[in-house]
Amino acid sequence: MALILHIDTAQEEATVALSHNDQILQVLHNADQKQHASFIQPAIQKIMQHSTFNIQTLTAVSIIAGPGSYTGLRVGLASAKGLCYALNIPLITLNTLEVMAMAAINLSTHQRINASTLFCPMIDARRDEVFTALYDHKLNSILQPCAMILNEKSFMEIKKSHELVFLGSGAAKWNVICTDNNKIDISATNIAEAQVLLAHHYFKHKIFADVTYAEPFYIKDFYSHVQKKSN
Repeated sequence: MALILHIDTAQEEATVALSHNDQILQVLHNADQKQHASFIQPAIQKIMQHSTFNIQTLTAVSIIAGPGSYTGLRVGLASAKGLCYALNIPLITLNTLEVMAMAAINLSTHQRINASTLFCPMIDARRDEVFTALYDHKLNSILQPCAMILNEKSFMEIKKSHELVFLGSGAAKWNVICTDNNKIDISATNIAEAQVLLAHHYFKHKIFADVTYAEPFYIKDFYSHVQKKSN
């Protein structure tokens, strides 16, 4: 039995979910990004109270570890690691872009997907930059997660041989630059479903993170601009 708690505070909307094997039992959402830190613990408590299980029966915790909001990634991972330490259970870390791509693939299953179709999740990284990657319809990585400054030449070569489907908060930036694109809308609910499926796959194959050394996947280092004091 896999009873997994799932935490996602990587983007604008946070979720906490509970799954039994690959089925969601409970899920709660928070749309206020500034309140993600205060949302997590009460959400976990509420979900466990409304389930037939208690927290001691959890078999793992999954966390979407980035890229995404620097603060959100830190608070989410801290909560996940704390539970894993306390309960002595495995930690599963997932990449935000991979989870987004899987959500889009799942939404596209009712359509006829061309074998050459690639899914391009994008997370707004401010100005003309996005965090992005490319995956095929079997979730194989074609372009590893990276930070990209968008311009008219972005994806030019790969579009010659593949149909691209764009999704996520950064896709709006791309649509301004290039309007002849397919776009699919994913929601926090779709993300939660994809997180559950991926986490269950990781659990079955015992793909676990080191609870002590696991860190958020920022892609880019965080820089804070601190004004120097004049002497």
